[in-house]
Amino acid sequence: MFDLISIGTVGVDMYFKSDSLTFSQGRFQLAAGGKYFTDEFHTSLGGGGANVAIGAQKKGARTALMSVIGKNAFQKMIEEKLRDSGVSTLYCRHDEDYLNISSILLSDKGEKTVINYQTPHQNMFHSSKQLEGLLRTKAVYLGNLPDVSLTDKIKLARFIHHNNSELFLNLGVRDCRRRPEEILELVKYASVLIVNGYEFSDLVKKQYRFLNFRENMKKIYFPKLENLLLVVTDGKKGSYAYNDTQVCYQRIFPVEKVLDTTGAGDGYTAAFIASFIKHHDEQLAMEKGAQYAIKIIARVGAN
Repeated sequence: MFDLISIGTVGVDMYFKSDSLTFSQGRFQLAAGGKYFTDEFHTSLGGGGANVAIGAQKKGARTALMSVIGKNAFQKMIEEKLRDSGVSTLYCRHDEDYLNISSILLSDKGEKTVINYQTPHQNMFHSSKQLEGLLRTKAVYLGNLPDVSLTDKIKLARFIHHNNSELFLNLGVRDCRRRPEEILELVKYASVLIVNGYEFSDLVKKQYRFLNFRENMKKIYFPKLENLLLVVTDGKKGSYAYNDTQVCYQRIFPVEKVLDTTGAGDGYTAAFIASFIKHHDEQLAMEKGAQYAIKIIARVGAN
């Protein structure tokens, strides 16, 4: 029996950092035809599913990853790093032609530009073994899977809900920009919805600058979803959690130097879930999430 099954992507992140990678006005300035030599190079696991799984495992939740791993040169590295982190790969599927790889350029302040290639994986949940695994967990995290159809995600969420597991849901930009009546068919099965401020803006079809997150966003925008806990992370401004009657706020913690912001959101989510599964206390879970996010951005690597 697992505490959490994390459903999402796993891949390889390759980090490059150097003074030769000129960063100005929020962009890397790279010349066409140029060749750049970097002073620092780092590889680690990436992908939202893996980041949350590893983070939750580190925070005391017995965790398995449900994902696709390619049968390629990176397979051994991926499986070894997951195993070393204590994350089970029991429900991972191996595909001959699948690849998920990112090149990440880092500035001195931890700002990043990501170049990603990922083989489409529309049929992620066709294994009966995977579905049976969802009966053997207390909670499920369903991360951003833009290539999986909304219909399949709704079917999966309904299955999880009907089998009495808590569903922690994250939505990417593509899903947030869907028509409200479409995406509500997925959100209604979630126990907890976790998005950042800009994703929430897309979700509710209101410009970010006009949103006052100190108001009860759940009561305003999701009044009919009585059992939903809504969590919105807002970068340096902190994070918020909303139920039908209460707004909880968590400030960010100070960090001496930001090295890499790549895994901040996933780190927050991982620690939040691990705490919430155990205590069902949103304020405590937000505090744990904020603390772990700071640890993540103080080093290179998303987990």
